[in-house]
Amino acid sequence: MGLVQWLKGQFLCHLIICYGFLVSGLLVNLLQICTLPLWPINKQLARRINCKLGYSLTSQSVALLEWWSGTEVTFYTDPANYQIYGKENAIVVLNHNFEIDFLCGWTFCDRFGVLGASKCLAKKELSYLPVIGWMWYFLEMVFIKRKWEEDKRSFVQSLQNLRDYPENFWFLLHCEGTRFTEEKHQISMEVAEKKGLPKLKHHLLPRTKGFWVAVQNLRGTGMEPWGAPE
Repeated sequence: MGLVQWLKGQFLCHLIICYGFLVSGLLVNLLQICTLPLWPINKQLARRINCKLGYSLTSQSVALLEWWSGTEVTFYTDPANYQIYGKENAIVVLNHNFEIDFLCGWTFCDRFGVLGASKCLAKKELSYLPVIGWMWYFLEMVFIKRKWEEDKRSFVQSLQNLRDYPENFWFLLHCEGTRFTEEKHQISMEVAEKKGLPKLKHHLLPRTKGFWVAVQNLRGTGMEPWGAPE
């Protein structure tokens, strides 16, 4: 075992990394708050600053995924399409089997230079959490309560606000709406049987409403929907 591998297993090293992440996260939040007076003067500049601040924090998580855990994320695509990734907006449809799926999505974003501006659907409660939640608030993340009647207006409004976003961004969407478990899969397939839909072996029944609304509201902004297998 090398020195680096030994250090990775030490609790003190874990503590230092967590401390560094929390301190840098709170500093990022403070700097984001300082951009508030700039919004009414130059909204697009404030957005760009927040993208850079967001990247300084989310990139730490991507570094831990790739360097610390040694996780390799392989991306398969058409070479012709590869040339345009990161140069236009996109809706990226992801599977949701594990807790770190969002980190795999961030890894793709980082590789194509859109990590700081990446968006996703997140639970409303997360917006109240320091560090990640507050950072997402300033990055104009789309927060929902998972109650369509309450979410519909705010969901549409949040998407409309992104139409003039100054940076290229990817909207990461877990089409299944929740993490895969055997119990959820069984319930999902019962619903599929009742509706006469194909039974999926490794996935939950996709929830298409959020995807459809996102496409309708972001169409015309250089947005193209495509899937990124993990």
